[in-house]
Amino acid sequence: MSSTPLHHARLIFIGGGNMARSLIGGLLQRGHQATAIHVVEPNAPLREALQNDFGVTCHADNSSIYDDADCVLLVVKPQVMRTVCEGLRDKIGKAMLLSVAAGITTKQISEWSGTATVIRCMPNTPALIGDGASGLFADASVSDEQRALASHLLEAVGIARWIDDEARMDIVTALSGSGPAYVFYLVEAMSTAASQLGLDADTARDLAIQTCLGAARMLSESDEPADALRRRVTSPGGTTQAAIESLQANHFAQIIADAISSATERGKTLSAAAGG
Repeated sequence: MSSTPLHHARLIFIGGGNMARSLIGGLLQRGHQATAIHVVEPNAPLREALQNDFGVTCHADNSSIYDDADCVLLVVKPQVMRTVCEGLRDKIGKAMLLSVAAGITTKQISEWSGTATVIRCMPNTPALIGDGASGLFADASVSDEQRALASHLLEAVGIARWIDDEARMDIVTALSGSGPAYVFYLVEAMSTAASQLGLDADTARDLAIQTCLGAARMLSESDEPADALRRRVTSPGGTTQAAIESLQANHFAQIIADAISSATERGKTLSAAAGG
């Protein structure tokens, strides 16, 4: 791995669904070589689509392709992760494993696969359009070069941030992994409320979506924290203040805190249910 440029690293995706497509597409746009990417996917139409769209090599199942791989990406559902990992035992040599499954720990993946070098990451659905947010955790056996490769992979579809304690990956899952659904729910609630007050549904939806997009862009481009930007647009005695006071009276911040706490606990439950 140390002598292989990142865009030439030999990658094997296990699973060829939407997240794999997003990662592959992002990597190719950043100059990764299609000839260095292989995909193991049992579904024939998915294999054909990946080959036609990206020029990568796809396999129904082929143990010989793992020779000299730099990274094997586990892009499968948590429910089948144990079976997939056990099928990799004694096949992948010195390649690192990178898992995108929620609630499955590096220890579990290592025990099931017999591989010590494991990175766990949690991307989210905006990765499908190149605007994802991913948290990553590496076990102690992962080298600096392998961490750099993992960053290269996830930054192809958005931002990537390293987490120093794997226990906090459940928080990452609750915050950014599940977070897009919170924004969708907010837009749904805002547009529904405006429609109930008399605005036509299409206009309400468009304005709610663009408001969230614009506000998110202001946050990303500003050096000021969210609370400072909020105070700046909240004129004393104005309409925004009335709305904020209503949210505060209804314990909006606590509702969000409870939601993230519930998602965090569910992640822990999923990990326990997967077994070790």
